[in-house]
Amino acid sequence: MKKFKLFLTAFLIIPFLVSMAQDDMLCVGHHWTPDEANLKMKEFASTWNDKASWEKRARMIRETIIKGMKLDQMPPITGNFNARITNSREFDGYIVENIRLTSFPGFYITGNLYRPANSKGKNAAVLSPHGHLKDKRLKEDVQYRCAVLAKMGAVVLAYDMIGHGDSHQVDAHGMPIAMLLQTWNSKRVLEYLISRPDVDSERIGITGGSGGATQTFILTAIDDRITASVPCVQVSAHFFGGCVCESGMPIHKSKNHQTNNVEFAALCAPRPLLLISNGNDYTRNTPRVEYPYIQKVYALYDAEHKVENAHFPAEKHDYGYSKRTVMYNFFAHHLKLSTGRVSWEPTVNEDFVTILPENQLRVYTDENPMPADALKGNEAIMEYLNLD
Repeated sequence: MKKFKLFLTAFLIIPFLVSMAQDDMLCVGHHWTPDEANLKMKEFASTWNDKASWEKRARMIRETIIKGMKLDQMPPITGNFNARITNSREFDGYIVENIRLTSFPGFYITGNLYRPANSKGKNAAVLSPHGHLKDKRLKEDVQYRCAVLAKMGAVVLAYDMIGHGDSHQVDAHGMPIAMLLQTWNSKRVLEYLISRPDVDSERIGITGGSGGATQTFILTAIDDRITASVPCVQVSAHFFGGCVCESGMPIHKSKNHQTNNVEFAALCAPRPLLLISNGNDYTRNTPRVEYPYIQKVYALYDAEHKVENAHFPAEKHDYGYSKRTVMYNFFAHHLKLSTGRVSWEPTVNEDFVTILPENQLRVYTDENPMPADALKGNEAIMEYLNLD
């Protein structure tokens, strides 16, 4: 049996790796130096000079993302979220619940649903993906941002990055299609939120930090149902993401073009976009390199007022309080949230949030185990999807 599993692993995974190596289409980590990236942005800018030529380039970039991650090969799924919500608790103006959704048969999305207490009518909704820290969904900064947005009037779903938290059906860092699975999960979360009777499908936001920001700008780039987007500390001209779920599939390059995450973020235009950056990581040049490029794209749509950059030159790579406060204001404006539901001293006071212990936010427990039909292991999932 062990020999068979090893054979199956080689049979399924090696063709992906060989194909990618032969094509030399991956752009990983610090693919360029900042100096090289600055020149590349000028080169990219020379390929378009008006709205029509930009949109031609944008179509090519978007198609490469979709085909590069094999999103176009995923089996069609309609509905059937089989949402299981447990452990509902009400706090000061918001409710927290544990939730499990079907991504595709045998593969599950795990997370926490934050929603306004005593809500009537339709609310905005916000997707909250997260980065690579172990059990990140359960950490205080994620709880703060989700609870505050919920009290302001948004239904927020914080969901696990694959291989993290309760999403342990795969070994994400050994999974060549990790980016595909993560993006597919994000699309399913989006579709679930839109399907809810308490959600206004015209007011959908997404925000995440670091690897969660990669998920943020990728979903925004390929799905115009996202109304407003806030990628935090990740949009860089020279850094392409260091994890297989960010740069492990050929989405930045084809035989006909080269792009980077700046242009991915620019595909949000003309929808509202806030770039959050800092001085202690690969986003330190955002005010001078990345943001001006994206501003020029927005100018093609006469939408300069819909793109912003909040830069924190003395801060580091995180989604800390100062960064959350600018996000709250941005979503309050563009998603029509109620800032009057929270206090300001002079910025948003998060003291009302009840920080829950991690075990209370876990989806899988002795009383609520992983479903019996769950596919387990990278090989089982890849065999089920049967991608080219």
